[in-house]
Amino acid sequence: MASYKLMIKDVIKKADVLLEVVDARFPDETRNSEVERNVERSRKPLIIVLSKCDLVSKETLEKSKSRLSKIAPTVFVSSKERFGTTMLRHKILEVADIKGRDILVGSLGYPNTGKSSVINGVAGKNKASTSSISGHTKGVQLVKAGSRIVFIDTPGVIPFDENDEYRQGLLGVKDATHLSDPIGVSMKIIETICAENKPVLEEFYKVEIGNENSYEILELIGLKANFLKKKGEVDETRVAIKIINDWQKGKLLI
Repeated sequence: MASYKLMIKDVIKKADVLLEVVDARFPDETRNSEVERNVERSRKPLIIVLSKCDLVSKETLEKSKSRLSKIAPTVFVSSKERFGTTMLRHKILEVADIKGRDILVGSLGYPNTGKSSVINGVAGKNKASTSSISGHTKGVQLVKAGSRIVFIDTPGVIPFDENDEYRQGLLGVKDATHLSDPIGVSMKIIETICAENKPVLEEFYKVEIGNENSYEILELIGLKANFLKKKGEVDETRVAIKIINDWQKGKLLI
């Protein structure tokens, strides 16, 4: 973990502007207070980028932006929908006080929050390697993003005190193949969606949800998908992995 801390300090030292890329579905959970404090101590501009904004409602986005804007300038971006990247470019140019050379922009955040996709959106080309698998970016890369802007792309910052596997599954820090309890994680996903937007879950999996708990809903989804074992019982692990993959690939909206 010490290597991550050193990398963060190095990026902050080299960059003129820092981006903290957070998942719009979980803006507070994907912020990193230690990184924010380090940027504040450096006295360099910070921009909070709400990525994957196509996965949440406009009302939720506006509430998050209004709240986070009190901490730092906040921009929401959807690389999938090609939305917000021009606004982000303008915000970088606005906050940077650099003349006569390119602006170095440090990109920081959790694994799988969409940092490389944000960079590609601003650059207009697939210059930063991306993947739906967390931790895909393996080392620091410099990415030219048109006139005056050069990104420092980094591997995801794993929170220094993060041990909650359920939270890691929700945030996409760990994919289904690296979770010791995929059934428990999928139940957390079900609970989250039911609390925010139950009809989305019903429509996506073609099930009708009444007063069932998260485990019973998992079984409903398994029956509907015909994910069954030889004796006709629901293959819980197979259903759980599908739900986790659907969630982490952005197929389930809230």
